[in-house]
Amino acid sequence: MRKSGPPRGLISYIVLELLEEKPRYGYEILKEITDISGGHWEPSYGSVYPILYKFEDEGYAERIEREDEPDRKYFALTDEGREHLTEKRREVGGKARDFADVILGFYHMYVAFSTDERFHVDPSDDDWHFDDEYSGWIAEQVIRHHERDFGEFERIPDTPEEFHARHGEATAPDTDEDEAADDDQPDKAATDGGTNA
Repeated sequence: MRKSGPPRGLISYIVLELLEEKPRYGYEILKEITDISGGHWEPSYGSVYPILYKFEDEGYAERIEREDEPDRKYFALTDEGREHLTEKRREVGGKARDFADVILGFYHMYVAFSTDERFHVDPSDDDWHFDDEYSGWIAEQVIRHHERDFGEFERIPDTPEEFHARHGEATAPDTDEDEAADDDQPDKAATDGGTNA
């Protein structure tokens, strides 16, 4: 169970990967992250540049000049930065469960706002609502992206406990009986921007 937001160090890891691909400037990195997230997440402008400056101070990145854009601050990854990226890949590789906790946690909150009698959320004037139709749309988008990237989607009948036991994990996330029923479709919590795959 996560007690905060996205996994720590996520933005710095993504910055390293994007700099390895090619030299970039801060706003370009922000827009790339937004695209990767399907338009659902853009780190604050003030979060990326401090990371770039920190990487520069630590020798992981260096500022480069471009004749065609002399006023823009481009950064390129150094050899030390590539070594650091190797470490970060191992670190982030161990955070898949943190991602799942964030995704499932917010999805459960979405459903709670739709169905739990303790919440009385007024209907919105825009095109999104807390209800079964929009919950289904979220699930549909995740399935479409799953099928686009991984192949045909197949339902997983395991309970959370069975799923984690099958994968050799000592414990499953804390759930109650209602949540366990929802978790029969554990990947239906993330959205892709509301577009077809």
